[in-house]
Amino acid sequence: MEKELLQTLDATGTRFVRILWCDNANIIRGKAVHRGAIAEYLQHGVGISAAQQAIPVMADAPAPGSGLGPVGEVRLVPDWNTLTPLPYAPGHARVMGDMLKEGTPWNLCPRNFLKRMVAEAKHEGLEVIAAFENEFYFLKQTANGIVPADETVFASTLAMDLHQHVIDEIAEALVEQGMLVEQYYPESGPGQQEISILYTHALAAADQQIAFRETVRAIALQHHLTASFLPKIFADKAGSGCHLHLSLWQDGQNLIPNLDVEGELSEIARRFIAGILHHLPALMALTTPSTNSYRRIRPHHWSGAFRCWGTDNREAAVRVVSNPEECSPTQFELKTVDASANPYLALGAVIAAGLDGIRHCFELGESVTIDPGYMTEAEQNICNIDRLPINLEQSIAQLSSDQVLLEALGTELAQAYLAVRKAEWEAMKDLALEEEVKLLLERY
Repeated sequence: MEKELLQTLDATGTRFVRILWCDNANIIRGKAVHRGAIAEYLQHGVGISAAQQAIPVMADAPAPGSGLGPVGEVRLVPDWNTLTPLPYAPGHARVMGDMLKEGTPWNLCPRNFLKRMVAEAKHEGLEVIAAFENEFYFLKQTANGIVPADETVFASTLAMDLHQHVIDEIAEALVEQGMLVEQYYPESGPGQQEISILYTHALAAADQQIAFRETVRAIALQHHLTASFLPKIFADKAGSGCHLHLSLWQDGQNLIPNLDVEGELSEIARRFIAGILHHLPALMALTTPSTNSYRRIRPHHWSGAFRCWGTDNREAAVRVVSNPEECSPTQFELKTVDASANPYLALGAVIAAGLDGIRHCFELGESVTIDPGYMTEAEQNICNIDRLPINLEQSIAQLSSDQVLLEALGTELAQAYLAVRKAEWEAMKDLALEEEVKLLLERY
């Protein structure tokens, strides 16, 4: 393998291999190894401080109460199956890293957490297929601050023409990296875009989310634009979500549709979705983990502000997606997700919640066919609909008491993750939107 790997690097003209990880602040980080030294790092990767998993988004010091400090080293070991030359950075390649301690997977490794949850699903006879669907803004830096790269509206063909070259380059780069582009269109906000890529196995979907964010930002930069996935940049303009699409499979068969009743969910799909909804207030500390996330999640904004589900209901947290093919539906969408989330932690926790629903035979309520924000409190109570957390502090409290998710994460990962979230809440809870955006815009 070593010889073949080195030959691949030489054939692609690779000078640096970037070994990437996504930390508990949900920032994509990396260390690059030169081709001349790569043989020394093939097996054991590069060293990083264990405290990297305790660094909040606004600081370079470990969060209090994380259990991590200046002592401790782990190895960031490349998963060479993910090695990808970077079409937007000739001479560089990317590989996803796994965190190992003393030769075994480290308990605080987000990628290993998702691997464990995938294995848990497999133990139940299930394979999870997923895709992250990103919205993001193209922005221009001016003397007066950031402004949208255009002033167009949803699905504007003018926006397509204005940004054709950068979108084409992004799409080509994604395809070159093995990501199959499905759709593109300008989104509701001025300068806002959406590019969707096809679903794949859960671990690969999370890897693709990292690669997608990296690719979009890098190519936009080459066109003198700033691309940001921050959930809420402008108070009076649309926010950016990162909807998570899911389906469950067994022996090559999609388990989402009820094969006896067209247009209905199967029993296992209903229980899986019920598990997600049951744990959603706690899940949000992982799927919408920034203080900025909660500026986007508002009623009547198609952001999933209410704990309910509905077929093609874009105000429900879970939207079951209809399609014109037979055996509909084939997938569902969790809307209460954004790209400030670590995809390994978010997807892994969603799987854990769904499996809990299956194991305990949770019952899924009735489909909601109207905007739940227009229902009276009494009507919401009758339908078991409630408003989801309105700030990060509330979702932190929910996660802190959710034994199923805490057990899934494991003691060490849960402790460090919650410490980072609490540190970020305390540091940013009183910031005005403009201050928050200035801090976070280029983090996500």
